[in-house]
Amino acid sequence: MTTTREAVLAAVADLVLGLPGRPVRVGVDGLDGAGKTWFADELAAVLRDLGREVVRVSVDDFHRPRAQRYARGSSSPEGFYLDSYEYDRFRADVLDPFGPGGDRVYRSAAHDVATDAVLDVEPRIAGLDAILLVDGIFLHREELRDHWDLSVYLDVPRSVTAARMALRDGGAPDVDARYVEGQRIYHRACDPAGRASVVVDNSDLARPVIVRP
Repeated sequence: MTTTREAVLAAVADLVLGLPGRPVRVGVDGLDGAGKTWFADELAAVLRDLGREVVRVSVDDFHRPRAQRYARGSSSPEGFYLDSYEYDRFRADVLDPFGPGGDRVYRSAAHDVATDAVLDVEPRIAGLDAILLVDGIFLHREELRDHWDLSVYLDVPRSVTAARMALRDGGAPDVDARYVEGQRIYHRACDPAGRASVVVDNSDLARPVIVRP
């Protein structure tokens, strides 16, 4: 069983490199606090060390403006699940350019969540052999699930993710019910662990375990 972090990253990198076609699109999904950004950044580093071009994008740079995100109310779990992200633009700016017949001309961000500014970033062009590597929540929604050549779900108990977020944010391990319940809606509707190509138990950051395949 693969249980060291380096071995898990190497095993997932091998799966990515074995994907047919070019370029390829890889998503890293999981609860808030599951370690998605860290995992995706480290996987990108492994792939780059192997000589591949990697384009790193986060779905968090495709939030909708604040007024749209909170249109159902500031405490609405449904609003968190349904209204957080601008999926049409995310597909147009990121996923479609890397898909079959795409021109590989992409934009890596559409919104600054801190300032609530809508962005118009300069487009870039990726190489034919590039690997698009995206991290974020809700990546196995119906709007996105068929766009991944490979997807990873980081499986971490909610108690662990809450403690990590508290450490990250400098507070008590208590997560806003809007986010918790919104992610429960997602799990009930989409079964992301069931839809993912690869499931990694990332409860122990030093010793994750690939539980599927």
